[in-house]
Amino acid sequence: MTTPRTAGQGPLTGVRVVELAGIGPGPFAGMLLADLGADVVRVDRPGGAVLSIDPSYDVTNRNKRSVIVDLKAPDGPARVLDLAARADVLIEGNRPGVAERLGVGPEECHARNPRLVYGRMTGWGQQGPLAPRAGHDVAYIALTGALGMIGAPDQPPPVPANLLGDYAGGSLYLVVGVLAALHHARASGVGQVVDAAIVDGVAHLSAMIHGMLAAGGWQDRRGANLLDGGCPYYGTYETADGGHLAVGALEPQFYDEFVDLLGLGDLRDARKDWTRWGELRDAVAARVRTRTRDEWTAVFEGSDACVAPVLSLREAPHHPHLAARGTFTDHAGITQPAPAPRFSATPTAVRTGPARPGAHTREVARDWDIPELVTDPERPSPNTVSQGD
Repeated sequence: MTTPRTAGQGPLTGVRVVELAGIGPGPFAGMLLADLGADVVRVDRPGGAVLSIDPSYDVTNRNKRSVIVDLKAPDGPARVLDLAARADVLIEGNRPGVAERLGVGPEECHARNPRLVYGRMTGWGQQGPLAPRAGHDVAYIALTGALGMIGAPDQPPPVPANLLGDYAGGSLYLVVGVLAALHHARASGVGQVVDAAIVDGVAHLSAMIHGMLAAGGWQDRRGANLLDGGCPYYGTYETADGGHLAVGALEPQFYDEFVDLLGLGDLRDARKDWTRWGELRDAVAARVRTRTRDEWTAVFEGSDACVAPVLSLREAPHHPHLAARGTFTDHAGITQPAPAPRFSATPTAVRTGPARPGAHTREVARDWDIPELVTDPERPSPNTVSQGD
């Protein structure tokens, strides 16, 4: 039986989302909802883009539309409330209390739309001693214990970009929470507030590790465990040309294939003997350094040794597997990750490039039936002060 397919709009087609402009996890969450088909209207501040790059390259604003509203203007809050009254979801990433002071907090929004899902994205959360404090990804993951698990024991923990905190512990949990609350709102007619804190999400990601720690199967220090680089057959090694191989040969059959292809079959028994792990690590490191990254990639190609080359951002889209799947796509002159995950009946697509601030004010005013959006000039005055965070 063939499943009917939509025209690439995604499973959230028909869902309306208001995104109050910010940086980091909020825009990424909005992009994910937009990728899934939601009509995401980003409310940008007067004064231009938040990031210091040309907004036409800010991929987190793809598949969205943008209007400009000055929330410090007398009629600014009313315009956002007009949008909230017609939306299913609103997401914001200000410090606790800021949206309330601006007149667009949950109470004001729910007075206009009791079914609204109000998603709040912060690092520390809406309550707690640190709630009013500033912060960034690296501080949030530091406090949860996650950063302390990463890296060599004799070096400071390395910073994993902002993927672990902002996006994994932040954006993805906000989206999960918003979709769950949306399901509840459609069943009950009652909206609610979703408090998505990066510290909560990152802590939640470490659930399995905490179970292992309680069972005595994880040591509370870096580089001493199966999955943190302590194990010589789960980690990275430098190749002859300065590249690297990633090795994840955990299971016995995969490990055996790994050492055999390396030409180190005499070290099969070292897998279970942790007293020989130092010997095994040195032997693997020495052997890997005898060939280039691409030469080793050819050796392990087609095997179940669980070895992969460590690719750069520019190399990744050209890997044969990722190219075959279309994991990356080119749109508006930008190579970027394609929407994920994939759906059999409601496929997704990059429909539009990054939304330029204010570019869709008249369009949204028409589609959402809010003519007041265009009563003020669409281009902000250079003297206009944007709202703070």
